[in-house]
Amino acid sequence: MAEKKEKAVEVIAETVTESTPVVTEVKVNPEQFLKDFNWHNYEEGIDPVDDKQLEEFEKLVSENFVDTLDDEVVEGTVIHMTDRDVIIDINAKSEGVISLNEFRYNPELKIGDKVEVLIDVREDATGQLVLSHRKARVIKAWDRVNNAHDTGEIVNGFVKCRTKGGMIVDVFGIEAFLPGSQIDVKPIRDYDQYVNKTMEFKVVKINHEFKNVVVSHKALIEADIEIQKKEIISQLEKGQVLEGTVKNITSYGVFMDLGGVDGLIHITDLSWSRINHPSEIVELDAKLNVVILDFDENKSRIQLGLKQLSKHPWDALGEDVKVGDEVEGKVVVIADYGAFIEVVDGVEGLIHVSEMSWSTHLRSAQDFVTVGDKVKAQILTLDREDRKMSLGIKQLSQDPWTDITKKYPVGSKHSGVVRNFTNFGVFVELEEGIDGLIYISDLSWTKKIKHPSEFCAVGDTLDVVVLELDVEGRKLSLGHKQTTDNPWDKYEKDFALNTTHKAEISEIVDKGATVEFNEDIVAFIPSRHLEKEDGKKLKKGEEAEFKIIEFNKEFKRVVASHTAVFREEEIKNVKAAAKKAEAQAAEAKPTLGDANDALQALKDKMDGKK
Repeated sequence: MAEKKEKAVEVIAETVTESTPVVTEVKVNPEQFLKDFNWHNYEEGIDPVDDKQLEEFEKLVSENFVDTLDDEVVEGTVIHMTDRDVIIDINAKSEGVISLNEFRYNPELKIGDKVEVLIDVREDATGQLVLSHRKARVIKAWDRVNNAHDTGEIVNGFVKCRTKGGMIVDVFGIEAFLPGSQIDVKPIRDYDQYVNKTMEFKVVKINHEFKNVVVSHKALIEADIEIQKKEIISQLEKGQVLEGTVKNITSYGVFMDLGGVDGLIHITDLSWSRINHPSEIVELDAKLNVVILDFDENKSRIQLGLKQLSKHPWDALGEDVKVGDEVEGKVVVIADYGAFIEVVDGVEGLIHVSEMSWSTHLRSAQDFVTVGDKVKAQILTLDREDRKMSLGIKQLSQDPWTDITKKYPVGSKHSGVVRNFTNFGVFVELEEGIDGLIYISDLSWTKKIKHPSEFCAVGDTLDVVVLELDVEGRKLSLGHKQTTDNPWDKYEKDFALNTTHKAEISEIVDKGATVEFNEDIVAFIPSRHLEKEDGKKLKKGEEAEFKIIEFNKEFKRVVASHTAVFREEEIKNVKAAAKKAEAQAAEAKPTLGDANDALQALKDKMDGKK
């Protein structure tokens, strides 16, 4: 049919001559004309067509048929459908064909529907007019999208799939981006619930250079919410109870949606009991009744409370609870100074670290308890008005100082653990609650200790002797060196005055040197006592004999001399020579002058003259 229409126009144009008679005015339209035209008579030359009739026909064709120029968008009618193609009548000289795949978005397409198409190719190899619905949609879509953006018109879009940060939406055939933050006024946790759904959107941004379109569903509901928000805010009052939905949970609190207005329940206002995280109390999307605690002048920041809707636990605490009662609770918070124990839900008591042990040596509360422990304690103080309670653990056991004189009498020996140092001594714990002090002077009989850390370390076990006991002051004086005999009692005999000992010069010090006779005895040698018989002085590492010239047991002071060793020998020799001379003199009866000369020689030798 399409080929006949086109051929008819060409043939008629060719066969019309000047001799063709004038025909009366044609009142039928081109389609009716072609339908009624006698093609056989025309081809046989029986029915000629005059010029006027031909001009009228061409006029009607130009007015009613589409000029099939490329890249033109026109409206057509679906006249036939197959499994693969759709035949469209665009009122042209021939029908066009479009692949059925271009109508996948419209599965309900049927014959008679009006669709927009683009004349893609005037004729293909078979002479068929090729149309495109997809390209037509894109061209028209951009016009519609731009118009919707300029006018604020609400458009329908089909959510195709998820993408990074949001969704891809088909709007008029254009793939637009829907950011996750623009889906709804509340945070969206499940994006997949929107896939394959048709929703209303507002075009909020167009990038013409990159052909990007951004749409928003949130913008459509914000206007309505803003109206509701103003209405709700105008009616807010402190103490008012409202129903809200848990919108978001953070580490510091819970955000509630009060119907377009957000409020915050701080973590401390969720429960009378201590909690580590709000998720222990509430869940997302849960509906809760909350009370308005406070808000700013603009009512843009609303502080809400949940625990205030229930009676304070202190008010529900039984009247039979009193000082001296034993209670059991859970450790909820630990600080350096103590631990808070939850006796009943919302009622806490503090156990100060000093009340955890009878020991006077205070430690951290973490040395005694950990969070979550179940502990028993005694109520020490109770203030219902201020809602305060102090507890003690040590009161549930006997005070170890009760029978201290029996367990630790003066002179008794024990073992203890070094707990800490001071500049003047060491604190040793004999048992929980019983600490004693060893003064630095009572650590060793022989070692000169400047600081206790030179002698022992924290955690070491030491044997001790009770030296003094102050029951009222709860003080014990201990000694460590007293657990062994004083070696200086023996050294006093072994290193008595004028005894001689062999040793090596260990150090040259100011004004002299030192020698080590044993691990305890370090003697000092004055400079003038380092002189040898040949007049030279002893050097470090040189071995020699030394005479003890001073020994002080109390101050652990020993002084020795090398010079005194050979000087004593000289004196002995002089005395021996004198006796011999006297004997010889008695026999020879020397003169007085000879005797004087001999005595002078002895005297000079004793004075060190050569």
